[in-house]
Amino acid sequence: MKNKTTNQNIKPQVAIGCQGWNYSDWVTKPGGKTVFYPRGTKANEMLEIYARAFGTIEVDSTFYAIPAAGALENWYRKTPENFSFALKLPREITHSHALRASGFEVLDEFCERVLMLREKLGPILIQLPPQFDAGGENVRALLEFLPRLPSAIRFAVEFRSRDWLRGETLEVLKKYGVAFCLTDGSWIPRGAIFEAAQTPTADFAYVRFMGERDLTSFDAVQRRQDANLKLWHEVLAEITLPTFIYFSNFYEGFAPESANKLKRMFGQEIVEPEQLENQRGLF
Repeated sequence: MKNKTTNQNIKPQVAIGCQGWNYSDWVTKPGGKTVFYPRGTKANEMLEIYARAFGTIEVDSTFYAIPAAGALENWYRKTPENFSFALKLPREITHSHALRASGFEVLDEFCERVLMLREKLGPILIQLPPQFDAGGENVRALLEFLPRLPSAIRFAVEFRSRDWLRGETLEVLKKYGVAFCLTDGSWIPRGAIFEAAQTPTADFAYVRFMGERDLTSFDAVQRRQDANLKLWHEVLAEITLPTFIYFSNFYEGFAPESANKLKRMFGQEIVEPEQLENQRGLF
């Protein structure tokens, strides 16, 4: 059982980044307006450049398969000190096995593998599908699953069925030190999420900004969410815990700019895309 405490006198870290880094739309086109990555950036150079602008990343690829040892070593090597990787738990565990015991072997293998990231390992996101509702069998599965999580790793769970948002859920997550993911999405009303933010279940907070999946290009902001971001900032500023925040391209159309907007609200230093042009080979 996890029983973690946080020194409330320490100013919490707010780590803001994007959901993924490997997007060709983020590469500036020859002769075009600066986007994010410098002109000519190759896929194998993206992570290193991304890490010059942001100190954390949520990795989507681990949702589809356990990462190879070589990939983890490469991620570690290409990023600076104090960088952190939040990883999605494989969908084989969350979707195929629906947290049942049949997926525990995969869970154990995943957890053992990702420890290769050492101090750069951030939280693991347990993203559950909308059909994983709070019915009896799923409740039992969750209750059997949570004790299996190793205490050496931080976990957050994202429910996409609003019937999970109740006191009993928060209590059991708190018992095991698992964060209730605060998601700006279409699954749970924003007001209910803001209320849950006032009752933390772990010694850190995990936040995701999603958006309707109706966009086809990701090289510029296409739907401004400034008013929504200001509301979220007011709520997040009240959280007295280290906080990990990740933006989807679908939120506004261009995750790096969305992340920078929130960084500015928190008074954090911004690395503009123009600054990345002349910063190759720093690590």
